Amino acid sequence: MGLGHLQTWLLALPTAVVYGSLALFTSILHNVFLLYYVDTFVSVYKINKTAFWVGETVFLLWNSLNDPLFGWLSDRQFLGSQPRSGAGLSSRAVVLARVRALSWHGPLLALSFLAFWVPWAPAGLQFLLCLCLYDGFLTLVDLHHHALLADLALSAHDRTHLNFCCSLFSAAGSLSVFASYAFWNKEDFSSFRAFCVTLAAGSGLGFLGATQLLRRRVEVARREPGCSALAVDGGLCGEELLVGSEEVGSVTLGQYLRQLARHRNFLWFVGMDLVQVFHCHFNSNFFPLFLEHLLSDHISLSTGSILLGISYVAPHLNNLYFLPLCRRWGVYAVVRGLFLLKLGLSLLMLLAGPDHLGLLCLFIASNRVFTEGTCKLLTLVVTDLVDEDLVLNHRKQAASALLFGMVALVTKPGQTFAPLLGTWLLCFYTGHDLFQQPPMTPVGSAQPWPEPPAPAPAQAPTLRQGCFYLLVLVPITCALLQLFTWSQFTLHGRRLHMVKAQRQNLSRAQTLDIKTV
Repeated sequence: MGLGHLQTWLLALPTAVVYGSLALFTSILHNVFLLYYVDTFVSVYKINKTAFWVGETVFLLWNSLNDPLFGWLSDRQFLGSQPRSGAGLSSRAVVLARVRALSWHGPLLALSFLAFWVPWAPAGLQFLLCLCLYDGFLTLVDLHHHALLADLALSAHDRTHLNFCCSLFSAAGSLSVFASYAFWNKEDFSSFRAFCVTLAAGSGLGFLGATQLLRRRVEVARREPGCSALAVDGGLCGEELLVGSEEVGSVTLGQYLRQLARHRNFLWFVGMDLVQVFHCHFNSNFFPLFLEHLLSDHISLSTGSILLGISYVAPHLNNLYFLPLCRRWGVYAVVRGLFLLKLGLSLLMLLAGPDHLGLLCLFIASNRVFTEGTCKLLTLVVTDLVDEDLVLNHRKQAASALLFGMVALVTKPGQTFAPLLGTWLLCFYTGHDLFQQPPMTPVGSAQPWPEPPAPAPAQAPTLRQGCFYLLVLVPITCALLQLFTWSQFTLHGRRLHMVKAQRQNLSRAQTLDIKTV
């Protein structure tokens, strides 16, 4: 009887809750991975420096290329023009295909996560294979999960509701960071390994359960007389899974790239998002450095650790406030407001100077939280670009995963530029090379082989001043660039309503064609 009640309760869960739970099963693994994978291979497995950098270099190339590669393999069948009669795959079939992919890739992501914490090969080879396997499955999970955001819902209200649930579950998943501190021990690795096995088992089983529930929700939605708002909005009602198909001309990769090159809003968006990705990773890379050189004399080590931990959770909680604003004012207006806020706070901090410690502490924390929060809102903008791409190119179905992959291809170089440009600017301004001292490096992306000697005490004031100007001038520059590119982005207001209305009409026309086949 108890199991029957549990099954009934699970089947009654809203689609948005089931969709959002997938973010929980990803985040409980990924946050622990980011924190500990470098320290594990450097301090526990004793990987040598050459093998480490070879692995990181191969990983950088793989990380940049796998998003568009997997997106193309997933969505190339949707790129043809909308046929006049008949259709290839219904919206419901596309959603079911993505859910089935998640049911496989989610557990495989959990298994690849486990491969980090058990030595099974020479350290250099294991490091390379683990990074590529884990990032490959993570990319597949992220692409299909983000694509479902565009495929399950069409209206801005429903998409923000789905994103709200994702932020809520991602915040809950970030708590694994705090739990991990109780088990992390380099000398006795068995307890941490058992903790990771527990996380992986929970994540893998969660993916299997959530995808099964989501599949049943989508299948039931078609048969119910009154489909849920999400199902109707995504065009999931009254469609057949297998339909007659009329072959249409396929689109080659070169043709698709030319279509993207003519997609004006896509180009302006990736320009803005490249700056945003750069700023997010700049904050992550230099957050501990700013704490050390600007605040270390005034806050305790435990306070700094708490600030670092909270910075992982706060962006998700922050989005729980901003997403309702997106429903009311639109994503474009909220993102523009965050850019203006970033510019205003940075100018205020520049005028106040580095000696106003309370304001400085607040600025360091809020700068990271708001920047990370903005990154999470931009997923909604990509779903709108998916709609516009479908309408402009008259596609059979929205190529959601492919467009997310192409955005990642253009913007991921910002991850590499952030530490390179940041250290170069600091060296250029102060003459101080961070690689000539043992730095307080970001957790999870440590420079594992610090080189002495430390700088002379006389250099400290100059270094502190350099850190302060880096802290405030980078956000000012990013905000100005983003405000310009964002002002050129026109997919909002009347145009956005027009695009959504045209996509809705295409979806309805396709459904009518399917019913007549």
